[in-house]
Amino acid sequence: MLYPKSLLTGVLAAVALLASSLAAAVPAIQNWRTGNGVPVYFIPARELPMVDAQILFNAGSIRDGERPGLAKLTNALLEEGAGDWSADAIADRLDQVGARLSIGSRRDSASVALRSLVDPRYLQPAVETVTRLLKEPSFAPDAVERVRQQMLTALRERAQSPGLIAQDTFFMALYGAHPYGSPPEGTPASLSALDRAAVQDFHRRYYTAANAVVAIVGDLDRPAAERLAENLVGGLAKGEAAPPVPAPPAPSPQTIRVPHPSSQSHLLIGQLGVKRADPDYYALFLGNHVLGGNGLVSQLSQEIREKRGLAYGAYSAFSPMQQAGPFLINLQTRNDQVDTALQVAQTTLREFTANGPDPKALEEARQNITGGFALDLAGNGKLTGALGAIAFHGLPLDYLQNYIAMMNGITLDQVKSAWQRRVQPDQLITVIVGGAPPAPPGEPKRPAGS
Repeated sequence: MLYPKSLLTGVLAAVALLASSLAAAVPAIQNWRTGNGVPVYFIPARELPMVDAQILFNAGSIRDGERPGLAKLTNALLEEGAGDWSADAIADRLDQVGARLSIGSRRDSASVALRSLVDPRYLQPAVETVTRLLKEPSFAPDAVERVRQQMLTALRERAQSPGLIAQDTFFMALYGAHPYGSPPEGTPASLSALDRAAVQDFHRRYYTAANAVVAIVGDLDRPAAERLAENLVGGLAKGEAAPPVPAPPAPSPQTIRVPHPSSQSHLLIGQLGVKRADPDYYALFLGNHVLGGNGLVSQLSQEIREKRGLAYGAYSAFSPMQQAGPFLINLQTRNDQVDTALQVAQTTLREFTANGPDPKALEEARQNITGGFALDLAGNGKLTGALGAIAFHGLPLDYLQNYIAMMNGITLDQVKSAWQRRVQPDQLITVIVGGAPPAPPGEPKRPAGS
């Protein structure tokens, strides 16, 4: 059923008002440091007898140096054994108390997260398990080899995916020799050269109090949260803080075509964006919701999908990190429509940057963002993830309470100004994976792989 647009606008406004009241009801973030100096961010959530705790380390792939894949391998091995516990023993200990452990490694950070009931009969064994795998990972030689083989298998699979090939090619072109350009998954050569000693050295250097932050959300009071944080990370060695990530240099614009035997081509178009702490991020984020961040109603999707049928969808996003993350337009199209789709995407971006968003579209985007804010924080897990990002990037303690007011305060002129200062439509990195590259004028096309 189709509804009048005025009704939908009214619903969005009502949802945004509700979200504003919910944001104001978000408990204040409590902040302190453990005895060994780890910053702790805590929000009490009394609705369920559970607690979520996330420990973030400044130990992502930017710390790999000349050994791509080392950060990911180290992180993956944490749950493969600790002290005299095997991977099975760790899993059994957590299963017996209904706790959930999750680990992860990205370019900026590595994470260890725990979800548990707050009853001490369940929480204490779960915390003891996490504490031990953080402090005493065994990095057994057979586990190192097993996980290395798993990563090599994943690399071979990755090399067959046109979307992932496009992603890897784009990051290498955008960042070059900068640490962000190093493949987090490693390379066959780098993974084959890694050994147990390299993993131990990486863990000793970066999994320390000086490189950690903790986010806790759950059914605890402040004293209980303080004890939990001390139990989790209070025994970590102090260590030395990792050096700041250098700012990436601006790359030269270029178009890279990678042949691939796929029926559709993957297009990535972008440039350097902004870092997470950049004041322009919010205006850019709001504007991008109009350009390509709001699904099928976004401007890119309308121009590429609805008007011309060139793709099922097209989207754009800023992905800020400690330093400038990418601004990226992503779409897939038939091989014979690549150049047309690319031209439409480039023209849409150029016109949007020059003219800014339509005022009505901007207001609808604003209401969509603020109206969805409460859902973005629904559940302890989502709230802990948001809190972890606030902690890792050093955002203000009142960030959650002020977010909707901040978004509502961004003017159309601020959006236009931010886009015109930070986006250069004529300085783009373009990666196309799929089909065969066009032959030079006067020369026949060569088959892919020739």
